[in-house]
Amino acid sequence: MPTSKPAHVLDGYKVLDFTQALAGPTVTRLMAELGADIIKVEFPPKGDFSRAFPFLKDGRSAYFVQQNRGKKSLCLDPKKPEGLAVIKKLLPTMDVLIENYSPGTIARMGLGWEEVSKINPRLIMCSVSGFGQTGPLANRPGYDYIGMSYAAVTYMIGDPNGPPSFPMLGLGDVSTGVHALAAIACALLYRDKTGRGQHLDVSLLDSYFHCHELNVQMYSASGGKVKPKRAGSHHTAVPIIGIFKGKGPESYLFIMAPVDHQFAALCRTMGRPELAADPRFTTVGARAANLAEITGIIQAWLDSQPDDATILRKLEENRIPVAPILSVEEAVNHPHLRERRTVRKIRDRIIGEYDIPGVPLRFSDFPTELDLQAPLLGEHNAEILGRLGYSADRISEMEKSGVLGRGDR
Repeated sequence: MPTSKPAHVLDGYKVLDFTQALAGPTVTRLMAELGADIIKVEFPPKGDFSRAFPFLKDGRSAYFVQQNRGKKSLCLDPKKPEGLAVIKKLLPTMDVLIENYSPGTIARMGLGWEEVSKINPRLIMCSVSGFGQTGPLANRPGYDYIGMSYAAVTYMIGDPNGPPSFPMLGLGDVSTGVHALAAIACALLYRDKTGRGQHLDVSLLDSYFHCHELNVQMYSASGGKVKPKRAGSHHTAVPIIGIFKGKGPESYLFIMAPVDHQFAALCRTMGRPELAADPRFTTVGARAANLAEITGIIQAWLDSQPDDATILRKLEENRIPVAPILSVEEAVNHPHLRERRTVRKIRDRIIGEYDIPGVPLRFSDFPTELDLQAPLLGEHNAEILGRLGYSADRISEMEKSGVLGRGDR
C-alpha cells in the first residue's frame, strides 16, 4: 500500500529533551524543524530559565520561542520518584535522549547512560557540556564564552595592542549544537545497521578548538617558532584579508584578495597593475612582511572613491570578494537574506509576528518549512501522560503535589 509522505527527514523519530539555554536547545530546535517529535522536559515551577530571556512581550520570551518552536513541554520534576517513573515509562518509546547538564547531574537523577541503556538498548544518548564528560575541567560550569576562552579563540579576537574581545552572538553554543546533531544523525545510521544505541559526548571546548584552521598547525609544525596572535582588522599571515574603512561615517568593508590572481585583479582595479609585480607584494609572504604598506595603498584608493556603491561595483566586476559589514538591522532587511528565508518571519500566539534566523539545512524533497509553535510551560503534560495511561485525576493529583507544573507563558 502507498504510504503518505513524511513531514520531513526526521519524521517519526522521538526525542526526550533535557536541555536549556542555547547549545542543547539548538540540537532539538533543528531536529524539530526537520520533523522530529520533541518532548522538552522542564522542571517546575519556572521551567527552562531562558523563558525569562529578552526580548519579553506580555511575559513571553521571544528568545525562548525562537529556540523551542515545535517542541512539546512536559513540566515535571524527575527528582521526585513519581516524576522519575514517568521518564522511565517514556524511555522505551524514545530514539534519542539529549541533555546539557554538568557531567554527572543526570546520572544523579537516575538517568545516566548505564541506567537508560538498560531500559532502551537502542537509545542514542547525547550529552552536551562545556568541557566534555572526562578530563580535569569536566566538572566546571561551562558556557559559550568560557569554552571560547579555554580554546584560545578569545585570545585571537581583537586589536593586537589591546585586550581580547568576544563576539556578541552564540557561535560556540550553536556550532556545538550542530556538531551534536551531526553525531546523532551518524549514531542513528549506525543503529540502523547494528541495532545498538550509544552515548555521545559533545563539548563546547572541542567544538571551538575544531575551528582553528591555521593557528594550531602553524604553532606545532614550526616547533613553536610561530606564535599566532590576534591581528585586529587584518589577517597577518594570509593577506589581503581584512576590514577597510568605507565612505560612510560608520561604513566598513571586508575585502579578500589572498590568492595571487585575486591580488593582481585588485591592483588592476585600483589602476596600479605594477604593484602585482613589485617584489614587496609578489607573494603571500612578501605581502605579510609589508602588510602596513599594502593595506595603506588599498585604503588610500578606497578613500579616493565617491561612495561605497562604486567601490563594491568595481571590486565585484573584477571578481574580488568583498562585502559591506552589515548591522543587524541591515542584514535583517537585506533582499538576499529575505529571499532565501535566511531571515524569516514567524507568528507566535502571544508575541505575534517577528523575525528569527532561518533554518540553514535545506532539503530538495522538503522545500517548505514546518508550521511550528513554541510550547507554554507544561502545555503537553496531559497529552504525554495520557499516552502512558495516566488518568486525568492522577495527572491533576501530580500537579497538586508539585510533580507536574504548568504556566501560561
